[in-house]
Formats: sequence, structure tokens, C-alpha cells
Amino acid sequence: MDLPFKSISIKIVGLVQGVGFRANLQKEALRLKLVGTVQNQPDGTVYAEVEGPLPELEKLVTWCHKGPRFAKVSEVIVNDLPKRGFTEFQVLNW
Repeated sequence: MDLPFKSISIKIVGLVQGVGFRANLQKEALRLKLVGTVQNQPDGTVYAEVEGPLPELEKLVTWCHKGPRFAKVSEVIVNDLPKRGFTEFQVLNW
């Protein structure tokens, strides 16, 4: 039986830039065998679009609430997306 596959966006708010959030999110996503992208936003947030099995996506969202060591996350906003068809996980620049 296949696990439910989803595409989601994750917006992480707080002290999340300049603390290694993108690289660590990518590392966690790869560990969970997820695909997608992550990038810093001009408003100081980090934005990711991620695809994969629902249980692994939930684990990544849980990780995003804490983030890497020096991050101070105040809010995590998750929305469903249409499938994007990612084949790997990339850190993007704005």
C-alpha cells in the first residue's frame, strides 16, 4: 500500500535567516527522502515547497517548529499545494 503523497508549502517566521536554517532544512528533508526547494524571503522568513509521503512531511513540519540550534521560530505556516514534480531538494537564492 502506497502512503499518501502530498505537496505543501512551509513558511517559517522568526529568527530564521543567518542561522543555517535552509541548509539544515535541506539536510532534514534529504534524510526523510523528501524533494522540493527552500529559500530565504525578503521579509526575513524562510519559505519551502516540499513533496513526499504525508508521514515524512509531518516530521519535517515538526522539525521546522524548532529548526537548527540558533534559530528562534515564532510561527510555522503550512499550506497544501498542487504537485510540483520536484526530483531533488535544492536551496535557492532569491
